[in-house]
Formats: sequence, C-alpha cells, structure tokens
Amino acid sequence: MGFGSLWHWIIVLLIVLVLFGRGRIAEMMGDFGKGISSFKKGLNETEETAANAARIEPPVAAPAPAPASVETPAPSEKTDTTGA
Repeated sequence: MGFGSLWHWIIVLLIVLVLFGRGRIAEMMGDFGKGISSFKKGLNETEETAANAARIEPPVAAPAPAPASVETPAPSEKTDTTGA
C-alpha cells in the first residue's frame, strides 16, 4: 500500500473529476490531441522541405548573348572635292 496502489489512483482521479469536471478534462485532452497532430504535421513538413531542398537543381546558365554585329558603312562614291 504505497503511492502506486490502485485505491490511491482512484481517489486522485475522483478528486480531479470533482475539481475540473468531465467537460474541462475532455477539452484539455482534445487540445492535447490537436497539439500532437500539429507537431507531427510540422515534422512531416520539415522532412518534405528538406527533401525538396535536396532535389533542387542549380539554375541553368542562360546562353551568352550573341555579340552585336558592327555594321560597316556602305562604301560611298568618292567625289572629287578638288574641283578638277
């Protein structure tokens, strides 16, 4: 008959039910379950993010632009400016 006896736990459970009521305990357990679900979802998202980061390929370098063509002026007829 120590701290872990069955009667001890039954009495503790009854006191907790009287103090908090069934509704409050059910609400706390529901919140606890939601917290665990949220934690598991966060772990899965972290794993997916890490997997996606490992799969990301480096960006492909864009092809270098073609050098601009330098247009040479069309040969014009040379006119004699000497007046002769």
